[in-house]
Amino acid sequence: MSAAERLVRAGSAVAVVVALHTAVNAALLRRPLTAPPPVAERVSVLLPVRDEAHQVGGALAAALASTGVPDLEVLVLDDGSRDGTAATARDAADGDPRVRLLTGAPLAPGWLGKPHALAQLAAAASGSVLVCLDADVRLAPHALAATVDLLRRHRLDLVSPYPRQLALTPAERLVQPLLQWSWLATLPLRLAERSARPSLSAANGQLMALDAAALVRAGGFAAVKSEVLDDVALVRAIKAVGGRGGVADGTDLATCRMYDGWPALRDGYAKSLWSASGSPAGAALLVGLLGAVFVLPAVAALTGIGSRSGRWVGVLGYAAGVASRVIAARRTGGRAWPDALAHPVSVAVLCGLVVRSWRLRRSGGLSWKGRALP
Repeated sequence: MSAAERLVRAGSAVAVVVALHTAVNAALLRRPLTAPPPVAERVSVLLPVRDEAHQVGGALAAALASTGVPDLEVLVLDDGSRDGTAATARDAADGDPRVRLLTGAPLAPGWLGKPHALAQLAAAASGSVLVCLDADVRLAPHALAATVDLLRRHRLDLVSPYPRQLALTPAERLVQPLLQWSWLATLPLRLAERSARPSLSAANGQLMALDAAALVRAGGFAAVKSEVLDDVALVRAIKAVGGRGGVADGTDLATCRMYDGWPALRDGYAKSLWSASGSPAGAALLVGLLGAVFVLPAVAALTGIGSRSGRWVGVLGYAAGVASRVIAARRTGGRAWPDALAHPVSVAVLCGLVVRSWRLRRSGGLSWKGRALP
């Protein structure tokens, strides 16, 4: 047996294990109540916005339509927008006393934009629960109450109900489903909630609820002031001081369309994938593993890699990768067919984005919303 055939067998075996793990995680993923009890504490929604005139009105209207949260405040911070975001937010608030519009301070040295904005919002908030919300997220009416219920019922310090991701263009459909698939396929969810190991951490800052006291114990947003992936870093900071937190099912709570087409998607992933992979060596290992487990078996299924048995082993590995994608899609409200059939292509594109992210990082070419990233 050649080295290539052995690699195909190993990659296909791992793909089968990943598919089984995805199925287990799909069953264990914490689900919110469809009819949560009314929230008996003050909830502060933190909405940082920068050049979001096209989004902030919808996000604010959805938050204000929340049910089951009698003591609600919504804090909107305009972080140096140049497109009339503040005026749009003011119009959308329409004098609602639950809304406070804040003007962001100049970016402080050593801080990235979003953690800086969230720190200002948290300082102004009065709720015992803080809900971080992105402007491109649209909440269901019961979403806030259900999110707070998840946080309190499971005795968590942070919970991140993953919104259903809207993917419309071919590029979005190819790459965006990998977000949910990645943690459903690889992360032992229940262990990750309580483990302090940094590698066992996942979150999505699009919708994230925190116990306000736990945030203070973790050092506040200052603890993640220079982190590109501030949401994941915040989970790690909270768990480092004995807290518990992780992801939950937000499929029926919120929707989000992160990127509108290939240019926005390409540039959005460029700013963060280098950080997600840790180091150039880590990125090389990640790309190698993803290729061996989810791309090589598909190549073997097409070419045989030297033998008929190699072809059928490749078919098995390819089918396992597709199965894990289908399980993740069905569990998180995504499109399963025919998109999952292109899973090897999706992974190959992701690997290319990782390489591009590191190339831009090393050349100093990373920026986001008009600000250079260190």
